[in-house]
Amino acid sequence: MTAYRKSPEAVARLTPEQYRVTQESATERPGTGEYLHNRAPGIYVDIVSGEPLFASSAKFESGCGWPSFTRPIEPAHVNELRDTTHGMVRTEVRSVHGDSHLGHVFEDGPRDQGGLRYCINSAALRFVPREEMEAAGYGAYLDQVEDPA
Repeated sequence: MTAYRKSPEAVARLTPEQYRVTQESATERPGTGEYLHNRAPGIYVDIVSGEPLFASSAKFESGCGWPSFTRPIEPAHVNELRDTTHGMVRTEVRSVHGDSHLGHVFEDGPRDQGGLRYCINSAALRFVPREEMEAAGYGAYLDQVEDPA
């Protein structure tokens, strides 16, 4: 089993925007994220720890300006915490092993898929295309990713 963890080296490799989002709990500007319109099959992992977070099969277009997912690929890799910043009550989503701020989860997702919308910053993610998953150590998750059309 792979040991996912946050290391000083991984944090040092972050771009200023990735650092701001993952380490300072910031939010990227809506509509600007690298993965907002990504439709390729694969998985999204924590940019810091590499832990698997979301599959492309759970990604949907919500119109909110950030990549949206109906569920995590591995629920044990996602922490949900009460967030009362900015005069709102929301549920923050953080990676378990990397302790990276990922975004927030809301209850306005597709009802037929559980009703949740994980609204996630692209800057917190690294995309692993389906054809690279096995070699990158994520072969166990291939069954959660759709076959290319």
